[in-house]
Amino acid sequence: MTIAAEPAGASPREADDGGVIRTVALTKVFDGRGGKVHAVESLDLSVERGEVFGLLGPNGAGKTTTVGMLTTRVIPTSGEAWVGGIDVVAHPAAAKQVIGVVAQTNTLDRSLDVSENLFFHGRYFGMSAKEAHARTGELLEQFRLADRARAAADELSGGMAQRLMVARAIMHEPDVLFLDEPTSGLDPQSRLALWDVIGELHANGQTIVLTTHYMEEADTLCRRVAIVDHGRLLALDTPSQLKATIGADTELRIQANSDLQALATDLAALPGIDSARVVEDVVYAYVSHGGPTLSDVITHADRQGFAITDVGVKETTLETVFINLTGRDLRE
Repeated sequence: MTIAAEPAGASPREADDGGVIRTVALTKVFDGRGGKVHAVESLDLSVERGEVFGLLGPNGAGKTTTVGMLTTRVIPTSGEAWVGGIDVVAHPAAAKQVIGVVAQTNTLDRSLDVSENLFFHGRYFGMSAKEAHARTGELLEQFRLADRARAAADELSGGMAQRLMVARAIMHEPDVLFLDEPTSGLDPQSRLALWDVIGELHANGQTIVLTTHYMEEADTLCRRVAIVDHGRLLALDTPSQLKATIGADTELRIQANSDLQALATDLAALPGIDSARVVEDVVYAYVSHGGPTLSDVITHADRQGFAITDVGVKETTLETVFINLTGRDLRE
């Protein structure tokens, strides 16, 4: 399907910076029982054409609401947003022509088989029957679903159903593909298979916006990551640059039957430990290269009278960045 190069509602700023997505002070406030809930607060983003862009945060951070506004399903309270040069609020019908969406839940038509789910989606977006048939065959092969073409949609495994939803979302060749928690609930094998699919789409130049609360997913797939919480943008950069902001190479997680705040304060004073803090009954200590080993830390804590019950060691991750920014665990 051909979309006009200069659709109504195009933003000159989108053309200036080359961003296929642009938001300015994008805000959504819901009326809740306890008062107003600021789901997204003054969000400024620019997503470049052809990149995989991640929105990372815990449940309730505002990721899904942001995607909802960019895909016309949620009307912003204030602010502006463009996708593919189209003002999504002023011209929602035109915006829908340039986006593809894979929601968190299974939205396949269970009255249709696998092939028909693709074919009728193409027809809905204005393809001729011949074009839709050709595109359906192409996508069935690409997503390794050709042998299930006549299977009922509800007969597919979770991984196959997710691949079909991605195939359906790009049936009309959208400018931007939105994937909202695409691997949530999938087994590890299906998750890795979907990562391969996303990598193939990216290699072919597809712009992808990915929301996730899996740190390794964002680290593996995304060129840039925006970390959000309570509706606000906390940080935005490449995964490697975000991790570099911590200034530590190793993260220690320590549990103890002692005063955890006192333990954190004591460890933070050790040479080679950049900082230490208590998050949800765990002491997180960030150790620089050449700093104390885990054995050194345990020995020191024991001598100071702290009864350590469990320890863990890991390299600095995006979760480390999130905890450093918010003071709470990303896995909720």
